[in-house]
Amino acid sequence: MQQRFDTVDTLPDAQTHSEGFRVSREARQHALIEDYVELIADLLDEGQEARQVDLAIRLGVSQPTVAKMLMRLGDEGLVVRKPYRGIFLTPEGRELAEKVRARHRTVEAFLLALGVSPCNARIDAEGLEHYVGAETLKAFQLAIDADLGNFMQKARKK
Repeated sequence: MQQRFDTVDTLPDAQTHSEGFRVSREARQHALIEDYVELIADLLDEGQEARQVDLAIRLGVSQPTVAKMLMRLGDEGLVVRKPYRGIFLTPEGRELAEKVRARHRTVEAFLLALGVSPCNARIDAEGLEHYVGAETLKAFQLAIDADLGNFMQKARKK
């Protein structure tokens, strides 16, 4: 017997509805900060320097845009800039980067287990990682641990 999950066709109550929008707005506000600290951590962890020009190229934005964000990240205590040496994460910045990286890995692994191509899984995880709540992440991890990938392979063969 196959279990079927239907989406709800009626509007949720006003409080639940507004909470969904509030959470989404908050995630949008933090997404850029999270992208920057994660990228800085990735560059540093690969033994590269994290320079303004590197961030601009990898994020596909202008150097003035990066400079503005780096000022904000510095004001929030997430990065420090050393003249002629690049950008470094503070302990708080490193902690945030690790949390974001863990969310990214879980989302990407879940998408791969579903059978999404590696390229698309990486691209989609980059956006989804900011919007997935703790409960959903836990469910993703439970599905991965229960061998979702093997289940999906068998399901595709049917």
